Amino acid sequence: MIKKQTIYILAVILAILQLFFNRNQLPKISLIPTNVPTPTCRGQACLTRTKVIRVIDGDTIEIEGKQKVRYIGVNSPEIFHDSTGKKTGEQCFANESYLENKRLVEGKEIYIQKDVSEVDKYKRLLRYVWVGDAFVNDYLVRQGFAQVSTFPPDVRYHQQFLEAQKEAQVNNRGLWKECPTN
Repeated sequence: MIKKQTIYILAVILAILQLFFNRNQLPKISLIPTNVPTPTCRGQACLTRTKVIRVIDGDTIEIEGKQKVRYIGVNSPEIFHDSTGKKTGEQCFANESYLENKRLVEGKEIYIQKDVSEVDKYKRLLRYVWVGDAFVNDYLVRQGFAQVSTFPPDVRYHQQFLEAQKEAQVNNRGLWKECPTN
């Protein structure tokens, strides 16, 4: 680890160079890499800002850089496609879940948070998602657009999601009202 004294000396040298030379001619020097998104950390929870390019279904999106993101801890009803991409069917409430996810996040700036796992077996990023103050994973479960689906070790909000699902069931919301086999 770099000592504080070394950092102070580097900062002083940089300041002197900027005083004596035109700062536009100096290369930009930063101790923080500029090629990665800057996370916003609150305690142990680091959030990375990004933009949603498109919504794939009720629990999967595509963000900048063409990365797919699968919401952690939730599972929405599925829309099925054949190898050409043509829709072949869907589970009860799948289209409603997709449309609600699209309404919430498509084209918007969001914050994503990693738990333990980086990606799933399909190479999708596994993340919790916020848009504004809304915790999207929780909202989709609480309103009945998805149900709890936990895969350890990613369990940070598991209890919260269980409480959200119980609320949706008790209040007969979304798929709990429309899909009698749930």
